[in-house]
Amino acid sequence: QVQLVESGGGLVQPGESLRLSCTGSAAFGDTFSNYAMGWFRQAPGKEREFVAVISRAGTVTDYQASVKRRFSISRHNARNTVYLQMNNLRPEDTAIYYCAARNTITGAIPTSLAGYDYWGQGTRVTVSS
Repeated sequence: QVQLVESGGGLVQPGESLRLSCTGSAAFGDTFSNYAMGWFRQAPGKEREFVAVISRAGTVTDYQASVKRRFSISRHNARNTVYLQMNNLRPEDTAIYYCAARNTITGAIPTSLAGYDYWGQGTRVTVSS
């Protein structure tokens, strides 16, 4: 069964950092590199929103404006894993963070929630003093 599992969330103070990981199950086989990988988040009472995306080979990325220069997405296809390095965290970054996989063409970086094939269960990030 194809699954995505996020980890690395927690409670931090403003200005601190966290690194989220998302690992695809063995059921991906050697197809993980066929998927663009996205990170999304959902704050309490708000809709799920795009945070960052990385292309199949990891050569193209895109970010939500509010996280540019603070967050960095990367991937290690041999490990079926995508990462989200989050620096200088702010209280408004508090949310449940989800990773998602979309089978797509080389170089594509889909930012819309629609069309993603698989979703993880989410990991909670709380930024508070």
